[in-house]
Amino acid sequence: MQNGNQNKTQSQLLVIGGGAAGFFCAVNAARMNPSLRVTIIEKSNKLLSKVKISGGGRCNTTHACFEIQELSRKYPRGQNFLKKAFHWFNTNDTIEWFAERGVVLKTESDGRMFPNTDDSQTIINCLLKEADRYNVEIMLQSEVKEITFDEAGKCSVHVSNGKPLAPDFLCIASGGYPKSSMFDWLKKIGHTIEEPVPSLFTFNVPGNEITSLMGVSVERAVVKVAGTKINEEGPLLITHWGMSGPAILRASAWGARQLALLNYHFTLLVNWLPDHKEQELRSEWQSYREEYAAQKVGNRNPFHLPNRLWLYLLQASGIPADTRWAEIPSREQNRLIKNLTAQEFAVKGKTTFKEEFVTCGGIKLAEIDPNTMQSKIRTNLFFAGEVMDIDGITGGFNFQNAWTCGFIAAKAISSAV
Repeated sequence: MQNGNQNKTQSQLLVIGGGAAGFFCAVNAARMNPSLRVTIIEKSNKLLSKVKISGGGRCNTTHACFEIQELSRKYPRGQNFLKKAFHWFNTNDTIEWFAERGVVLKTESDGRMFPNTDDSQTIINCLLKEADRYNVEIMLQSEVKEITFDEAGKCSVHVSNGKPLAPDFLCIASGGYPKSSMFDWLKKIGHTIEEPVPSLFTFNVPGNEITSLMGVSVERAVVKVAGTKINEEGPLLITHWGMSGPAILRASAWGARQLALLNYHFTLLVNWLPDHKEQELRSEWQSYREEYAAQKVGNRNPFHLPNRLWLYLLQASGIPADTRWAEIPSREQNRLIKNLTAQEFAVKGKTTFKEEFVTCGGIKLAEIDPNTMQSKIRTNLFFAGEVMDIDGITGGFNFQNAWTCGFIAAKAISSAV
């Protein structure tokens, strides 16, 4: 019996990556099996850096989406994989896990969930406290250069600043990479990489007058990419380079691969009035002309659009603001109806959404077991988070993926010791 315990104390888990997924794997594995020695290695000198900046420094921890089928649909890549994984750990479990450690999550009107404190440091402190409580060792500024396996399948992790490490279990939670070549160290261990391309980015419309409305937002707009099936509805924000906001970010996530093939040059159609289609608005228009006949169009905006946006749309349609409603010429009227319901913008390029860098691409999901996060190619090798070909739309879904995968890997590792 004594020998068994002795062997157990020698089992080591090494987690590569000090982000949300890596931390969640490490602290849960250490808690579930106290005989495991758990070490996190992080190539930078910062831990949980994405957690820190997420949601404007508030940490959009998860999303109030509780039905597994619906939750998995929020991931342009990884839906079927996560449908299985969410049975083991989902939004309900995330809320409960943090609540048990004194962190209460609140839901905002759009479904995003944040700590009650509105401070990402609350989440960071909770994870650091867990790491401390369960004696998780942390090595900063330790970059993995290579992972090798001997004939018996035992792995060695070669780091930039020390002797090779020889863990019994390895969990790779290194995050996404923008270039395929950055995955080379993982290709060498036999895994296939789905080509990475950006996801969650904003659309640039250089030279368009709309950029002078920087800061103006609408609560609901429908955006479509001409010639594709990409079609999203939600809040839209005008920026000094073009368009942002949840509707745009969701379109960028769903269209990540298609828009990359277009080299980010395409026509965007914006319906500023999602409750109206062009034909419907055309048939209603006469009633507006009659109701506001003597009033100037610049002073009377019946659609409750932000005033600066309304004046811009009038200008873009060739209608001076002091024109009376009853006197709008028919050609300009048709142009305004078109601009309200399907305004065209020539998108030329993209901008990464803040520092919340997300890519689609990564380790091919067919090579990972969604019930354990273990590699199907190498025993005792696990993955968690964005290093896999999984990415969610904006709103807390990428963190939910991190918690889910980290927890499942921890459970499988702790029970395999």
